[in-house]
Amino acid sequence: MAFLNIFWNFEDQRLRAFWRIISHLVMLLILVITFGAVIGIAAVVMVMATQPEVIASDPTMIGELVNTWLQSSVVGRIMDPLVQLVSQLAVLFIAGLILDRRRFSSYGFHFNLQWLLDWLFGLALGAVLMGFIFAVELAAGWVTITGTLDAAGGENFWIAIIFPLVLFFCVGISEEVLSRAYQLRNMAEGFNLKFIGPRWALLIGYFLSSSVFGFLHLGNPNTTAISTINLIVAGLFLGLGFVLTGELGIPIGLHMSWNFFQGNVFGFPVSGTQAGATFIAIQQGGPELVTGGAFGPEAGLIGLAAIALGSLLIILWVRLTRGKVGLRTDLAEYKKAVKNETQTPAASVA
Repeated sequence: MAFLNIFWNFEDQRLRAFWRIISHLVMLLILVITFGAVIGIAAVVMVMATQPEVIASDPTMIGELVNTWLQSSVVGRIMDPLVQLVSQLAVLFIAGLILDRRRFSSYGFHFNLQWLLDWLFGLALGAVLMGFIFAVELAAGWVTITGTLDAAGGENFWIAIIFPLVLFFCVGISEEVLSRAYQLRNMAEGFNLKFIGPRWALLIGYFLSSSVFGFLHLGNPNTTAISTINLIVAGLFLGLGFVLTGELGIPIGLHMSWNFFQGNVFGFPVSGTQAGATFIAIQQGGPELVTGGAFGPEAGLIGLAAIALGSLLIILWVRLTRGKVGLRTDLAEYKKAVKNETQTPAASVA
């Protein structure tokens, strides 16, 4: 029995938090691979149907043709973020049923008018903060506008911009579902021990999940120690709306618009990757410590300044819409009576 306690929480009648998180990641990996295989097969069928003469003359060309289609066509390029999004939502639903034993809505999806307003606020906040960064750098002479409605390789701008719109819409949901909805909440529940309590458990889960968020970007181009530390801070920023409201409206909206306006409106690199199609094309200069250089504003002091301002505005928004500001400590407390859960749980403040 003592050995089983390592894996099973007999009081809650479910796996312990660490094993839930590992199981969730395994299920996610399996589903992503499965969906990827299905898309690969569909791409092969499509290429064989549209270019039969090329395949007939040289069957070895099929792999190259499939890769070209997946990387160059709008439909092919949006497949990956869509697979990630569908996989994240499907696994979250499955994990809620068999691992966490809670409703899908309790992950921060209590859809109502307030959720919609939070999402719109997040969208506006990301746009305003990135506009602030652009205005400061432009005034300081650190960016030079080199063009507008720019798309690489002579591609039509309005077609090219579809991919980043879909990409950052999907990424905004997928990464918040993984880092905040699942990992933060389960980490908080796992650390909610008698000698820690729900308040500190939530804060520990908040910091740990933000750290994982930062480390997940280690493979990005132009990554540095400073960029990784700043992305951990960015994870705390993105998660602030969740730990204050218990909902993902603010984090998802903020994540979507921060990335899109950063890369595809103002032309900055997004976490080390180039923007592609952008409304304003720029040439970046200025001190890298401030601007973030090739990694983008997230790795610079100006990014931290925007995060500080944005955090203050989130707190003010929560105060304005909820009447008070406090940590949602109920995120660290497991409720076994799932069937009695309401659609709009009252805030638990500590």
